[in-house]
Amino acid sequence: MSSDLSPEWEERHSKTRGRNYYFNRTTGESVWEKPAATTSDQVRASHLLVKHRDSRRPSSWKTENITRTKEEALQIIEGYRQRITSGETDLPTLARTESDCSSAKAGGDLGTFGRGKMQPVFEKATFALKVGELSQPVESDSGIHLILRTA
Repeated sequence: MSSDLSPEWEERHSKTRGRNYYFNRTTGESVWEKPAATTSDQVRASHLLVKHRDSRRPSSWKTENITRTKEEALQIIEGYRQRITSGETDLPTLARTESDCSSAKAGGDLGTFGRGKMQPVFEKATFALKVGELSQPVESDSGIHLILRTA
C-alpha cells in the first residue's frame, strides 16, 4: 500500500493488465491514475436527499411536483437510515432509486469539495463526519439529507 494515499485508497496490481491500479475501499471505485491525496480542507461525500414541499425546488428527476410535508420527508429519511445502519442496504444503492437529487445516477456521489462549495449546514455536517461515517438526518434548503463521508 502506498503511504502517500488517503486512508480509503489502496494500491493493487492487475494481473490482466500487468500494472498497478487504485481501489477505494469506501466507495468500491477503481482507477488507473493515482488519486490525489485529500487534505483537511477537502472532503468527498455521497448523499441521499428527500425533498418536501417547502424545499427550495420541490421537484426532482423522480417527481415533477413534490407535495410531502417536511415531517413526512424526515420519516422517510429516518427509515432509509435504519435500512442502511441495519446492513439491509447501503447508501449508494438506495440513493440510485430513492434520492431526489440528480446525483442519484452516481449513487449519490458528490465528488470532492472544499469549504464554501455547499450549503453551510450541509458542509458543516460533512466536515464533522469521519471517513465512512453516516450522518443523522441533515436539514438544508434543498430538503433532508443522509450524508456518507467517503474521503
